[in-house]
Order: sequence, then C-alpha cells, then structure tokens
Amino acid sequence: MKTTKGVVISESDKLNNFAIEPKMYVDDTPRTGFTPYAERLNGRLAMIGFVSLLAFEVLTKNGVI
Repeated sequence: MKTTKGVVISESDKLNNFAIEPKMYVDDTPRTGFTPYAERLNGRLAMIGFVSLLAFEVLTKNGVI
C-alpha cells in the first residue's frame, strides 16, 4: 500500500476512498482518587461556587443563611 496526497492506493492499484486513520494513543494517567487532576478540578469547582455565592448575595441583598 502506498500513500499519496492523503489517499491510499492498495497493492492492486485500487483507490481507497476512506481517510487515513490517525495514530491512536491511550492516556494512562489516573483520573480518580487523590490525584492532581482531581484536586485541581475540586479547587476550580469550589472557586466557582464561592463566586456564585457572593454574586447571589450581592444581587439579592440577603445572606444565604
């Protein structure tokens, strides 16, 4: 099989109309537990919640409690 200009031509000189598949990879970093990814996500969500709470108090002129 030879590749020219983004198309694949087989051994029998037939044109393959399908796109060339990209190289696949697997991300093996853990996404659960006390990982840096999880802690960063928790921190960002906490910051969003705190700013939302402050905005709610400013707009309603009442405290949440």
